[in-house]
Amino acid sequence: MAIHPIEYRYGHPEMKSVWSEETRLTKMLAVETALAKAEVIAGYIPEGVDEKIARGAVKVKLERVKKIEDEIHHDVMAVVIALSEQSKDAGKWVHFGATSNDILDTATALQIKDAIQILRKETAKLRGIVIDTALLHKNTVCAGRTHGQIGVPTTYGLRFAIWASEIDRHMERLDQLTPRATAGKMSGAVGTQAAFGKKGIEIQKRTMEELCIEPADVSNQIIQRDRHAEFVMWMANTVTTLDKICVEIRSLARSEIAEVEESFGKKQVGSSTMPHKRNPIKSEQVCGLSRIVRAMVEPELLNNTLWDERDLTNSSCERVVFPESCVLTDHVIRLTTSIIQNLRFYPENIRKNLELLNGLNMGEAVMIELTKKGVGRQEAHEIVRQSAMSARETGRHMKDTLLGNETVSEYLSEDEITGIMDPEKYIGTAVEQVDSLAEKLKKRK
Repeated sequence: MAIHPIEYRYGHPEMKSVWSEETRLTKMLAVETALAKAEVIAGYIPEGVDEKIARGAVKVKLERVKKIEDEIHHDVMAVVIALSEQSKDAGKWVHFGATSNDILDTATALQIKDAIQILRKETAKLRGIVIDTALLHKNTVCAGRTHGQIGVPTTYGLRFAIWASEIDRHMERLDQLTPRATAGKMSGAVGTQAAFGKKGIEIQKRTMEELCIEPADVSNQIIQRDRHAEFVMWMANTVTTLDKICVEIRSLARSEIAEVEESFGKKQVGSSTMPHKRNPIKSEQVCGLSRIVRAMVEPELLNNTLWDERDLTNSSCERVVFPESCVLTDHVIRLTTSIIQNLRFYPENIRKNLELLNGLNMGEAVMIELTKKGVGRQEAHEIVRQSAMSARETGRHMKDTLLGNETVSEYLSEDEITGIMDPEKYIGTAVEQVDSLAEKLKKRK
């Protein structure tokens, strides 16, 4: 019986597979096998033992491990016993010198490594879609807004370029944190490697080389959780960017704005009682699930505040934090990619909103030009402010109130004012900024 929505509603099979019981067992067995090989190379256990343990690992079944755990109530020892059963006479060397978290934390590092590869791939795809959209709409002039109020013009291209740049920074952060979040350990009960004797450092190094991850420089019984917290915070930071994007899409899709809209299927139903509705439900889902991922930050930070060389309070918590945050983050990234890839634009509404204020939003352009002509900047500001207030109160076009000002008429002709107040001519370097960023991002992998 499915209970959690991740089981039946959210998440992609690729990421879910990384955190499945079967994968967890496979990673733990990989660590045990790598340890045995490292110990043989170091001359710590007899030659050939590692090969027998490796053959035994292939035969271990999840059902058998779970049956043993039901009897002994220890997950790692259940794996050790099951592997020992399949390794015949080499079974006595399984897990030799290791403690439970040598296996658990290193297996987690392998899972996080796989999760990061998926997240990076999907984030790169999203970045590409966003910058492509920026290029497609680099000349689509629209109303800029601050405080929810229409300001000077901007372009849809610049909006999307800003988002693409932010996503690119998340990818850079992910690359930087990957070695830290995927480190493994083989340090024994409290971190001294006493059970390995003087071979401890060598055994740990060779084990991690076999697994293609970095060894922790030092650790106690566990890998320190600042590493994992950084990864969880990366996910929270990333989904917050996507939350921001989808909040904007939802806002721009309001009936009274209607500049963009999520794709809507021919048979899609918007409301059980209002047949006309075309709700931005995908964007709302992104915003909602982002809250869950952000909520994982504090538990994972607290998982670093353990007693002495360790306690067990992190364990149960992380069984929820790691799979849930990874599955939902991956889901949100993929969903945002789909939203943007299929986003509909309504040029007529974009233009209507751009002209909604009858020229009031072009006041800055007039102020700048008056200053260039010789009017003091502060005086020009006040002239335009008064003209704007008059236009707002009387319902006249801003151009008309400006022409009624003697100072403005002295410095600017009607044709000049008309040209200055053309939104298409007041987008600065918006197009160039998009082109520059696109050129930069197209070189990224």
